[in-house]
Order: sequence, then C-alpha cells, then structure tokens
Amino acid sequence: MNLIKNKYASIVYFLLAALTIGQLYSCSSSANNIPEEKAEPQAVPVKIFSLKKEKLASAIQIPGELIAYQQVDLYAKVNSFVKKLYVDVGSEVSTGQLLATMEAPELSAQLDAAASRLKSQEAVYVASKANYDRLYETSQTPGTVSQNDIDQAMAKRNSDLAQLDAAKSAYKEIADTKKYLEIRAPFGGVISSRNINPGAYVGPSGKGSEFPIFTLQQQKKLRLVISVPEAYTSFVNDKVNISFSVKALPEKKFTGIVKRLAGALDNKLRSERIEIDVSNEDKKLLPGMVAEVNIPLPASDSTFVIPKTALVNSTERLFVIRVTNSKAKWIDVKKGREITDKVEIYGNLSEGDSLATTGSEELRNGSSISEVTIVKQ
Repeated sequence: MNLIKNKYASIVYFLLAALTIGQLYSCSSSANNIPEEKAEPQAVPVKIFSLKKEKLASAIQIPGELIAYQQVDLYAKVNSFVKKLYVDVGSEVSTGQLLATMEAPELSAQLDAAASRLKSQEAVYVASKANYDRLYETSQTPGTVSQNDIDQAMAKRNSDLAQLDAAKSAYKEIADTKKYLEIRAPFGGVISSRNINPGAYVGPSGKGSEFPIFTLQQQKKLRLVISVPEAYTSFVNDKVNISFSVKALPEKKFTGIVKRLAGALDNKLRSERIEIDVSNEDKKLLPGMVAEVNIPLPASDSTFVIPKTALVNSTERLFVIRVTNSKAKWIDVKKGREITDKVEIYGNLSEGDSLATTGSEELRNGSSISEVTIVKQ
C-alpha cells in the first residue's frame, strides 16, 4: 500500500510542476508580445542665415600658350638648288630682306628663249603695222586701193599685235618665276629654324622639300592663347585686363588686354578660344612658353550668394536646406561661380529665406527644428 501511495504522490507532483512551468511561459510570451511604442524623431538645433543677393566678383586660373604674333614657313616657289644663304637660326631680319638665293639653269634658258620670241614678234608687228599704214594713206585717193586689201591689212596688224602681247606675257611670266629664286622676308622677325644647306635641292612643299627652308617668327609681339570653359565665357569680353606669369620668370607678372574672341566653342573641349596681344620688345618671353593666366570675372548682376558649407552636394542632387515653421525642406539649386568660401546658387528661392548655415543629408527633408540660431553672413 505504501508503494502505491508513493507512486501516486510522484505523479501528482509532476503534474503540478508542469502546470507551473506552463503558466510561467504563458506570462513570458504575453510580456514579449506587447508592442513597443515607436520613438518620435528628435528635433535638432540648427544655425540659419537670411538669404540675400550680392555681386560676386571672382577670378579663374587657367593655362595658356604664348605663340608668335605672325609665323610663316618659307619654301622655294620653283624646283631649284640652293646657291647661297644669308641668314641663320636666330638672325633678326627686316621686311623684304634677302634670305637666300637659288639657281635653276633651265629658267635662264627659258627666259632667253622668251626674249627672242618677243623680239621676233615685235618685228613682225612693226612690219604689219607699217603695211597697213601705207595702204590706209594710199586709200585716201579714191580708186587706188580696194577696201578688201585694207581690211586684210588691218586684220594682219591686229593679229600680230595679239601675238606680241602673248609674247610679252610669256616673257613676264618666266621673268617673274625667276624672281622666286630669291627668298625674301615677308615681315620683320626672327629666323627660328633653318632646314637646308647650300647645294640642297628644294622646291614647293611636297614637290622637292619635305621641310621649309626657313621658319620666320614675329617675336616682338606675341599672342597669348587661352581656352575659356563654357561656364565662364559670358564674363569675358574684349576689354578685360588679364595678368599671367611663366615658369622661366616666376618673379615677374605680365599683363595684357583681351583682343580677339572666337565667338564659338571648340567641339572637343567645349571652350572658347581667346587671344591676348602681349608686347615683347625685350624678347624675354618666347613662343611656346606655357603661361598661368589669371582672368577676373566681374559681377554684372546681383545673385544669391551663400557660404559653401550651406550647399549640399549628394550623389543624387545639389540642394540647400530652407527652414520654414521649424521644419527643414530640401530645395534643389544650381551652382554658379565660387570664391574662397562663397558660392553662387540659382533655384526656387526668395530673398530673405532662412537657410541652414551648415547643410547635411543627416538633416532630413521635413525634420523638425528645435532651436534656431540666426547667423549673420
């Protein structure tokens, strides 16, 4: 009997223990299923400033190249041989100065033949003219000379005159061609290269000469050539003063005035070619030098100007944060010129709008502003 009682007592104890564990698990599950209250976003303090318009004057630094004001490659006009050179690399020459002489014996022979034909034709014309004049004088007496004879004599005289004019033109052509055996400077400048020696066979480009005889440059006046990016072309005109420096003379600043604008953009670089005339009487500047050019960009109109810190440049958009009724709102803008700590912006904004001084993507669009601190620009 005692054994049976002990057995029943063990079963009851096990059931009570299981019931207790079930109740505890049920309470724990109920507690875990209680929904958590969603935390409201905390309002953040923001420093703001009042948007206003200003005239932003800035400048850009771009590279430029100095080139000769005038440059020409001099070739021989006719196939010939170099007879004598009168200048060399570095020689300073004046307009019309003789630089080299050539020789072409066949031209001399052609000129002599043309002179002979000219003299012969002159004699023929003189004879035909004299014959016509005699017939005409005789025809003044009625019935002495027929009109047909006079007409034929006139035709012969006119034909011989035309032949004489042709002979003169042929002679002049060969004489002018022979003048090309002298190479003269088309303008004053400096010989920057020489590619031949006496005795060399020369001729027109591609027909006897691969390289020019001389390269002549005008160096007392240079052109500074720059390419202005599209975004800045509206600020540059033909009266802008610029300054520049070169590596060879780092301690010296040079100046110039914009003289020529291309008026069109380069298809590859999307920039406008601009030229500045530079006086170079002392020839310290050399064609081919690279210059660092400073171009001022004066302000023509007032625009919205903000601190650079207020402009947010995310991967998707460019915007500023406007604060209205303690709420932050992202406003898309476009960027204009910029200087050290300020930048121009264009967008759906009005003068007097309150913008966050320090913009950030962490200040979400529509978030609440707990405290506003006004900052003077």
